[in-house]
Amino acid sequence: MLTCKQASKLISQSLDRPLTWSEKVQLRLHLFICDPCLHFRQQLNLLRTVLRRIRVSIENDQAIKLPLVVKNRIMHMIESNQS
Repeated sequence: MLTCKQASKLISQSLDRPLTWSEKVQLRLHLFICDPCLHFRQQLNLLRTVLRRIRVSIENDQAIKLPLVVKNRIMHMIESNQS
């Protein structure tokens, strides 16, 4: 059985890479019995979704009057925080 520390590490890694079958099974078993880790996964997924929406809105918002260099720096920071 995974510890919460191991589960949170796998949850984070799952955002960056596909988990192996064994990792998925172990994580699902842990999440079945551990509400705090389940909530952690939900929070990370929410943050990921929000960051994506912010990125899209910045890319598409013509009302944002920032120099291109500044826009690109913001985009770079958002993308680096997603990984």
